[in-house]
Amino acid sequence: MDGFLALAATNLGSPLILSFVLGVAAALGRSDLVFPEAAAKALSIYLLFAIGLKGGVSVADHGVDLRLGMAILLGIVLSAALPLLAFRLLGSMTRLDRTNAAAVAAHYGSISIVTFVAGTSVLESAGIVADGFMVAVAAAMEAPAILSALWLISRSDPDMRMDSALWREIMLNGSIVLLIGAFFIGIVVGKDGMADVASFFVSPFKGALCLFLLDMGLVAGRGLRRSRDVLTPGLLAFGLLMPLIGACIGAVGGLLIGLPIGSLFLMMVLAASASYIAVPAAMRVAVPEADPGIYLTLSLGITFPFNLTLGLPIYLALARGIGGG
Repeated sequence: MDGFLALAATNLGSPLILSFVLGVAAALGRSDLVFPEAAAKALSIYLLFAIGLKGGVSVADHGVDLRLGMAILLGIVLSAALPLLAFRLLGSMTRLDRTNAAAVAAHYGSISIVTFVAGTSVLESAGIVADGFMVAVAAAMEAPAILSALWLISRSDPDMRMDSALWREIMLNGSIVLLIGAFFIGIVVGKDGMADVASFFVSPFKGALCLFLLDMGLVAGRGLRRSRDVLTPGLLAFGLLMPLIGACIGAVGGLLIGLPIGSLFLMMVLAASASYIAVPAAMRVAVPEADPGIYLTLSLGITFPFNLTLGLPIYLALARGIGGG
């Protein structure tokens, strides 16, 4: 318990979390602080490319093995199955209609890459190493949740069609392309190639993440301020409970395939996180009638800050406890 409290205190006092808190506080206080949209987009591209590149280099250094394939398969299964569980929970905890419930559920099967990156920072601070291929698992978990949600909606709407625009949005989403592309670049160039760009992609990484989280805090705070009326007690409870359930399911799966503590923790983080980039984009194309004020407020305004502040220490303590670390 003391170890968990110390980790939680360290995490809450980190520049990453404090940057996010500053953004939320500024937005809730109606400050005129604005993060330029072009800068936010550039930071997003930088972070996605950097994490994919570092993951590919790690795989090139350690080689491909059966555990990599099993981890990717587990990620796909979790991404497809968690929305089905989330949909059931929403049905019992809220009064959302089927379309909005399915749209919300999709966010809880897909992943938040920033939560994943914050998780890798927690591991670095704790001196724990994770497999580089977990980046590939993150990329594999983007799309299956969207397909599960669309299947849930199609059961009550037989006229719904998966057209080419939707498939393009799902499979060629910018975050997926960047992660996978940078991951393969890392595999090709290896450590020698990474050394040439380390001064740009390694050293400044956490500083760039602080700025990105400042912007995320601003976005989350404004969303909470605008959409606070949609946060019924049931929805709020779901936004806090679902990540804990996802993390526990991810832990069981990770143990079954023999992931070490660092990778087990990241699998839990992925299963606990909620998308706020890829899934909202797909939902806007596929089900424009779903209310973004509901699914974005839950994923970005409730689950994201919970994971950043309290979730990550909880998941690491659990990974250490069950993984023998």
